[in-house]
Amino acid sequence: MVDEVVTRSGVVALAGRPNVGKSTLTNALCGGHVSIVSDKPQTTRRRVAGVANGPGWQLVLLDLPGFQRPRDGLTGRMQSTVDESLADVDATLFVLDGTVPPGPGDRFIAERVFGRSAPVLIALNKVDRLSPGRIGRAIEAASTLGDFHALHPISAVTGDGVPSLRDELVALLPEGPALYPTDSDSGDPLRLRITELVREQALQRTRDEIPHAVAVVIDELEPGTRRRATRIEASLIVETESQKGILVGKGGSMIGAIGARARPEIERLVGGQVMLELRVRVRRGWRDDDALLDRLGP
Repeated sequence: MVDEVVTRSGVVALAGRPNVGKSTLTNALCGGHVSIVSDKPQTTRRRVAGVANGPGWQLVLLDLPGFQRPRDGLTGRMQSTVDESLADVDATLFVLDGTVPPGPGDRFIAERVFGRSAPVLIALNKVDRLSPGRIGRAIEAASTLGDFHALHPISAVTGDGVPSLRDELVALLPEGPALYPTDSDSGDPLRLRITELVREQALQRTRDEIPHAVAVVIDELEPGTRRRATRIEASLIVETESQKGILVGKGGSMIGAIGARARPEIERLVGGQVMLELRVRVRRGWRDDDALLDRLGP
């Protein structure tokens, strides 16, 4: 809990190509697990609101889906989320992968973020994988993308450079009260955070054909009491019977492992024991199903 009254607060959007480390950086800035992480594209499908609190300030971080060309209803909504979020923030954090030179995708994003009134900071991520000479060349290449407010070489994994980046973001916050309770690390609804924790484990444990095709919805959520654990029933939605077979696993081994790995994080989130029941359902074409996409959240 932050004891000092919040006098500065604001919203910062993290923009960048898929897999540049936006979610890992969001977690590092917030000091907790608020955004799911995997090495699969489209891990972040919706806007995630992470909240970082400090003496007299609150920083709300929007971990946005990566920029991409819409291919179906799901990716169309993802890109709309990016565009809408960038229109109303106090600053934009443009995250780059420092291990590769800026490409057409980075330049496309640069045109979008530098064309707005909010100041842009560049976070040159993954510098822990680079020699000092390569870091210098990466900084020089990144500096050509636009008129940035500041450029920070960082490693979201090791934390190098993250505190100074946070300080720079806080300095840009406008005066105003806290936007969320000061003991929060996220502004997202509980149900959505639970579904993301389950999906994170599904992404980490399944083969390449699963990640794009899986969604998670909460069917039942019964809050716990002093004597009773929180009871959660959730469904993993896939598009084909073969994908269902992979997620269920032999004798239910895969779905059991997903639940076992997700449960501790969910228990940390709800602050008590959890009974988690998972099932797998086939729903063909769910990525173009507006009703289901509405349930998955913004």
